[in-house]
Amino acid sequence: MNVQMARAFNELLTVKKRYKLYYGGRAGGKSFAFADSLLTLATSRKLLIACVREVQNSIKDSVYRLLADRIHFYKLDDVYRLYEDRIVNLQNKSKFIFKGIMEHNAQNIKSLEGVDICWCEEAQKISALAWEILDPTIRKPGAEIWLSLNREEEADPIWKALALKPDEDTLVKKVNFYDNPYCPAEMKKLAAKMKADNYEEYLHVWEGEPRNLAENHLIGRFEVYRALENNVTANPEQNALIMGVDVARFGDDKTAICLRCGRQVLKILTYAKLDVVQVAQTVANLIRQYRPIRVCIDVGGLGAGVYDILMAQGFAETVIAVNFGYQADNPERFVNKRAEMWARLRDWLRAELPVNLPNVEGIVEDLTAPQMMFDYLGRLQLEAKADIKKRLGHSPDLGDALALTFALQNIELLVQQRLVPLRGEFVDDSVYLF
Repeated sequence: MNVQMARAFNELLTVKKRYKLYYGGRAGGKSFAFADSLLTLATSRKLLIACVREVQNSIKDSVYRLLADRIHFYKLDDVYRLYEDRIVNLQNKSKFIFKGIMEHNAQNIKSLEGVDICWCEEAQKISALAWEILDPTIRKPGAEIWLSLNREEEADPIWKALALKPDEDTLVKKVNFYDNPYCPAEMKKLAAKMKADNYEEYLHVWEGEPRNLAENHLIGRFEVYRALENNVTANPEQNALIMGVDVARFGDDKTAICLRCGRQVLKILTYAKLDVVQVAQTVANLIRQYRPIRVCIDVGGLGAGVYDILMAQGFAETVIAVNFGYQADNPERFVNKRAEMWARLRDWLRAELPVNLPNVEGIVEDLTAPQMMFDYLGRLQLEAKADIKKRLGHSPDLGDALALTFALQNIELLVQQRLVPLRGEFVDDSVYLF
């Protein structure tokens, strides 16, 4: 076989992993690449390949037709025989079988035990129960599970199980139409048109982002993506810089540090498994390097220890203690300080002047995670951090660090004290745009 595929799919054939998960939007070429790769392997040696979905009412629901078309395309009709429920290589006895995961009678489970590669097409539709059945069933030594999906919801079971915290035996890769050199020009035109007409729908259909199904998300994906695409450059020597520090509270959370200079976020840094002394030293080094006008630290948990150490080291004029649960500067509009800071962050993203975010892993997921509600007084309230982690499987540490850079109310006075030229606009008295 002389197969041509996008370079993004090389790992399907060259890397050995238990799980290979590819996701993305329309026209990325995932289904064709998976089919071609599996045919390449099945032509070279004897393999048992299972193509599964959660529920398969008939062979028409499977990738049988796609594989048959690719066999014809590569002129392998003399090599493969197509039966009603399977495809067999007549030369080396490789076999493709097609199963529904939830048809879990004893015989069906037994037929999957010797599988070499299991392909889960449309894996976003696989439920947590179906995954609990499938994963341990593919038990042959060295067996692989390939998953292709277009994300639907933020908390898709497969996404939570494999992609949130991939281990060394898990490959997670995003491939979109612009990564596919064989994407037709007409498809690129359709993508460009939807991007211009309906950016939020474009993000789901063409970028492979999940939908914000709930209307009560504080920040939408299109707002974050717009900030990722903007080209804004700020000079920390001329513009006031603010640092936000969200210290890890739980074992798998990360300490996140954000440096924002007006309309540009210069850096978002994350650290795992640092104690309070190490975090304090890291922050102290960043203060000396960047000379921020203020450093806002969440002191609701272990951050209190970091704050105390920095105060003892002589940073009292720079470091500010912020407690997410304390009263907001505007208590008539916000339930607490956390809701107020996140609302200022949202206003910053929506401002008429463009703002810029660095493309760091997890930034989209974190900023779009919190859902909002209103209390009996009509004040804005955010979903608790623990509830977000329970719902999505991760804590919005990056978002909290960025939100902390909006903790200060009278930032205009601080800017004037530093003799920084006032250029730009104020979203309110706390959000200054250079």
